[in-house]
Amino acid sequence: MDELHTFIMKLYPDADTGLSWGMPTYRSGDGWVSIANQKRYISLYTCGAEHLAAFRKLQPGVRTGKGCINLKPTEPLPLADPESVIRSAMEMRKPAK
Repeated sequence: MDELHTFIMKLYPDADTGLSWGMPTYRSGDGWVSIANQKRYISLYTCGAEHLAAFRKLQPGVRTGKGCINLKPTEPLPLADPESVIRSAMEMRKPAK
């Protein structure tokens, strides 16, 4: 979890950080990601399922949910692949009304 936190802060050093839903959450504009330590995995939550499409193709063996990635802490973290998920979620902009 520390490695993922450090990676997010390296990508977005000016991100607003805080706790949302009981999880460390990183915000940039309208986008956000959160991380959580679950019983058997570390989860990276995003603000929408659309941010995971490319990751699912690159890492079909990694368990994902509707808007999250579940990473096993016993396996190496493939940071290059979740980077696109993090960037997509953090740089999301709500459509103008």
